[in-house]
Order: sequence, then C-alpha cells, then structure tokens
Amino acid sequence: MLPFLAGVTWNVDPVIAHLGPLTLRWYGLFFMLPFVLGTFILNHIYRSERTSPQWVDVITIYMLVGTIVGARLGHMLFYDFDALVADPLVVFRIWQGGLASHGATIGILLACWLFARNNKFDYLWVLDRIVIVVALGGACIRTGNLMNSEIVGKPTDVPWAFLFPRDTEHLIAGVAVPRHPTQIYEALFCVFLLVLLYSMWNRTRERTPRGQLFGLFVVLLFTQRFLGEYLKENQVAFEDGNLFNQGQLLSIPLIFVGIWVLWRAGKDPQNPYGYAPRDLAEKEQEAALPRTAR
Repeated sequence: MLPFLAGVTWNVDPVIAHLGPLTLRWYGLFFMLPFVLGTFILNHIYRSERTSPQWVDVITIYMLVGTIVGARLGHMLFYDFDALVADPLVVFRIWQGGLASHGATIGILLACWLFARNNKFDYLWVLDRIVIVVALGGACIRTGNLMNSEIVGKPTDVPWAFLFPRDTEHLIAGVAVPRHPTQIYEALFCVFLLVLLYSMWNRTRERTPRGQLFGLFVVLLFTQRFLGEYLKENQVAFEDGNLFNQGQLLSIPLIFVGIWVLWRAGKDPQNPYGYAPRDLAEKEQEAALPRTAR
C-alpha cells in the first residue's frame, strides 16, 4: 500500500437537503427509485404478454410492503437480535438504519406469493418477471450504500480503491485507508443481471420456461454475494473469526433453492410457461366505454 494512501477519496454527504423537520437522504432516494422505474419495466413486460398493466400498481404495493418489512425484520433477526429482544419496538425505528438484503428477499418472495394467490397468477410466472425489477433495485440499493459510505470492502492497493473517511467504524489509527469499493462491484453485477434477464425474457416472452429467470437470478446473485463477502469488512462483531459470515450463511440455502428451481424450469408438461390473466384487451375495452355503459 502506498504511503500517501492512494485512491479515490469518497467523502460525499449522505444528506441531500434538510426541509424543516424532514431530512432527504441519498439512500432514501435510491431505495425508492426502483419502485418508480420498475413500474415502467413491468408495464412493458405485462403489456407485451397481454396482461393488463393495471396489475403493476397492485404488485408494486405488495413489493413495497414486503421489501421494507422483510428488510427491517431480517436485519433485526439476523444481525441485531439482542436489541430486538431487549426492545421489540426497535423494529419500527427504521430511521435509525438497519436493513438486510436477505430479509428483503424473503419479504419479496412472500409478497409475490400473496399477490399470485390473491389475483390468480402463477407464482413462478410472477417471480420470473419481478426479478428483472429486483436486479434494478439491487443496483440502486448498493448505490445508496455507497452514498452512505457503508458496507465497505477490506483494505487493498488496487488502483481503483476508495477511501471512506465518513466510515469512522473502519478507520485504521484514525485514518481512512484504500478499500475495495464493494458497493460498486455489487451494483455493477446487478446491472449485468438486469441486462441478462431482460434479454432472456425478450427472446421468449410468453414462452419463457417457468422458473428459468428466477432460478438463474437467485443462483447468480447469491453466488456473487457469497464470494463478494470475502472482500468486505464484517458488518457485526459476532461474525469475526467465523468460517463464513452471516451474509454467506444466509446465501447458501438460497443458492440451492435457485439451483433446484433452475433444474426444474419448464419441465412441468401441464404448465411449462406459467400463467397470468391475459386480460389486456378486456381491460382496454372496458376503459374505453363511457361510464354510463360500464
């Protein structure tokens, strides 16, 4: 490592602005961005498969609740269980920070299952399309982590290293040292997943093998997560000295789930592509009618 600590100094203020009692943060912006942009992607996908885009508004609500609740509960259960036991109400203090991507994954899976069950969609059909948006969400969230100077990598002398002076928890002798910008690594990998999954869907659309996109997404994302943890600093003290940290342990079962779903993709002769209401023409015709004729 060079004596003058070569690298990109990342000292961005995580706060965008203070508006009276409200504080606008970059992380909050990037957290909400995929819910906005994702509606355009899902609208295009649903329309292309003759499914009414009105369902996009419905599933977006399910996804928003599932992501926030799952991420917060996941953090408290997987990383800060003692604080949860000491004060169960801490789970509602989301402004204090603490969201876990594995918890968000579980929340999204449950939210999609509820949406599919309540609205007569095939569960894997829903997941195969939603993972395209989730990949976008992953890129945005990791960009938000970068703006917060959190989830930093281990010290390194690579020429693209970043220094994070705002991350006081990982200063060495009070000084920021060059580290792997692991937030950027993961954000770029999620962009790659977004392009890959959308390209695969665009080739097959209604004939996309049931479970193929979801299975591939889970295997690739959590394999990258497992390997990428070797470049990160541990997030909590109890991970120190363990063979695998918490993120790796939580990724392993998801990788196996993804492998199983991928192996089974499209093999059900009774339902090789999944199903969804093909109601676009019906909804458009209904919307075109005068109110008195409905």
